[in-house]
Amino acid sequence: MAEEQAGAVPEAGPEVDAGQTADKSGQGVVAAFGKSLKTLRTRAGMEREEFGKRLGYSASTIASFEQGRRIPPPRAIDRSDEVLDAGGLLTVWKDQLDKAQYPVFFQGMAQLEKQAIELLAYDTLVVKGLLQTEEYMRALLANRRPPLDPETIEQRVTARLARQDIFERRPAPLLSFVMCESVLRRKFGGKEVLRGQLEQLLLFGQRRNVELQVMPLDSEDNSGVDGPFTVITRDDGKRFVYSEAQGASALETEAKQTVLGMARYGIIRSQALPPRESLAFIEKLLGEL
Repeated sequence: MAEEQAGAVPEAGPEVDAGQTADKSGQGVVAAFGKSLKTLRTRAGMEREEFGKRLGYSASTIASFEQGRRIPPPRAIDRSDEVLDAGGLLTVWKDQLDKAQYPVFFQGMAQLEKQAIELLAYDTLVVKGLLQTEEYMRALLANRRPPLDPETIEQRVTARLARQDIFERRPAPLLSFVMCESVLRRKFGGKEVLRGQLEQLLLFGQRRNVELQVMPLDSEDNSGVDGPFTVITRDDGKRFVYSEAQGASALETEAKQTVLGMARYGIIRSQALPPRESLAFIEKLLGEL
């Protein structure tokens, strides 16, 4: 998937101390918020240094917020609104800023993940973004061509890590991941990066709401020949099939196609190694590194 490896997905209805860097696709929203923040701060007669102290940031970080180079974390937006007595003029931007941290083509899917009660993913190229370690993320993003600028890489890493909140959600969603064996053998970033990634997969695989399965390379049957895809069920029961390739994405909502997507995933899962055997397989690969 293009976002996991780093068109537009229709609207589907963590924060770090230094804030989140805006992806270019959401720069307009972030710039507009920054101007509003500066206007309200100036109107309050507050210098950046003083304002920063009230929020727990340096003056240079406040400047990066106001200039649209960084996305403030949610708690900083709430605090800014309070300190500047903005009456909600800043907090109203929170949802838009949350979307702006993702590439445009992935914004709808990011929202769906937050509403998911079930997520089923088949991957053939790289480890699913929800399962990636930070080091693995950086290795993948460094391989993008044309190269991504450092701020975009930082933003993508921060946003991808934030998506992993899905594992802490209560009630816990049902999560199933099937990966081609080749995914587990690619040494993006080197042997140590892969080692850390395999170790993390073993930890995720021990969660009660998570099933990890491996599709062996020597398997004669594999119904995933059309490539990676994700089937996601929203909390209202609506189901979607999402796929990406070469920076373009598709989100299928038509009932017939989503039913076929579920059926296809079920067949793929039956052809892969069972969860226990899959974890043993990953442990074997880990021992070979």
